[in-house]
Amino acid sequence: MRVLRALGMDGAVTYTFLARLTNIVSSTGTVLLIIHYLSPIEQGYYYTLLSLVSLQMIFELGFSFVILQLAAHETARLTLSPSGQIEGDIVARRRLAAVFQLTVKWYLRAAIALAVLLLPLGIAFFAGKDKGITHVAWFGPWVSAVFAVSLSFLLTPLYSFLEGCNLVREVARMRMIQALFTLLLSWTAIASGHSLYTSALINFGYAVIGAGMLYRWRRLLASLLRCPDTQGAISWRQEVWPFQWKIAVAWLASYFTLQVFTPILFVFRGPQEAGRMGLSLSIVTYIPFLALCWILPKAAPFGRLVNLGQLQELDRVFFRALRQSFALIVAIAAACETGVIAAHRILPGIAARMEPPRIFIFLLAAAIGSFLVQSLAVYLRSFKREPYLLQSVVVAALTTAVALLTASRWGGAAIALDYFALSGVFGLTWAVLIFRTFRCQRTNAWPLRQAQQIG
Repeated sequence: MRVLRALGMDGAVTYTFLARLTNIVSSTGTVLLIIHYLSPIEQGYYYTLLSLVSLQMIFELGFSFVILQLAAHETARLTLSPSGQIEGDIVARRRLAAVFQLTVKWYLRAAIALAVLLLPLGIAFFAGKDKGITHVAWFGPWVSAVFAVSLSFLLTPLYSFLEGCNLVREVARMRMIQALFTLLLSWTAIASGHSLYTSALINFGYAVIGAGMLYRWRRLLASLLRCPDTQGAISWRQEVWPFQWKIAVAWLASYFTLQVFTPILFVFRGPQEAGRMGLSLSIVTYIPFLALCWILPKAAPFGRLVNLGQLQELDRVFFRALRQSFALIVAIAAACETGVIAAHRILPGIAARMEPPRIFIFLLAAAIGSFLVQSLAVYLRSFKREPYLLQSVVVAALTTAVALLTASRWGGAAIALDYFALSGVFGLTWAVLIFRTFRCQRTNAWPLRQAQQIG
């Protein structure tokens, strides 16, 4: 227990770590199953379909994190129970109910728009590349994936809302169960010859397990949904939209910074090279995904500390978690590069399906830089601000432009160097400068702002 406490492994972090570790095991097993069961061309379709499905980020518009912080700031002065009882400040209760009602309305409309717009987009993309030559049955998997991701998308913000309501440990436990359940579904789909249905089954599994948790807290959610007198409690124009649109643009930029690589290679170099990059990125992106489990569960507590003005405690908790998670990500990255080198010497047939070590190491270094930027962003967003808007847009635009200009000639090597130089070096340096500037300004400005709000 002392060791776990020294590592910062509280209940929420432990469940998050186990969930993400399960996802890594799932991803590793999926890679091996793909190599065994899929042809190089089918592998390209598999990863391209996953990249297109992730366009849901455009419709999400970063609202989940906004919801989490809005709920966390209000529940700092409230006590909630599964029976639906809410005790504490009356104004905070009305504002919390208004946040939940706004969440339900927003995501219901967005989920419908997601299905209506994403479905024909994918059909047009795959039909344009297929032309009856590859004989890959992509239509059924794409249609089912769109509807499954729309259902999962509708429920996802409710988990963020519950996290903001100080249920971080419970949500983390639910996500661990989701990870285990979807692991079984994805491996079964690939091994049974239905690999392209994996995305649909994963999102359906997320929805089933998530619905179970929401049912447990149904009385609390129902009481908030029925709460009267919420009109005007939250000013969407003044409190939500200024924060939301900045996060939305930043999240959209993040998509183009990473997810666009595989489709670009698919178009310019064909499905086989796209498959190699997609497989490599699927490994690399799980590294910050795991390390962030020390940071993300603290997003809601960070918001409450900001609301209560406990900024020294905020710094103490954040930097301790950052040190712990950074040591972990460096160790994992080193182990991954060693594994890739060994695979190219011992298992050349398998290693040929992914990028070589000299390219893979640049993807790893960029992933470490991405982790640090994301960690700093969690801290800054606990103040209900998004200082990384311009940085995200510029980095994404440059990364995408360079990828489009160089991929056709140099393929995966150009993509890896592009990702490392612009995201791992330039983007990180800029993000650190923004972080330091904000903290200097915060030291003087935030106490005055809090006093003005109380007055």
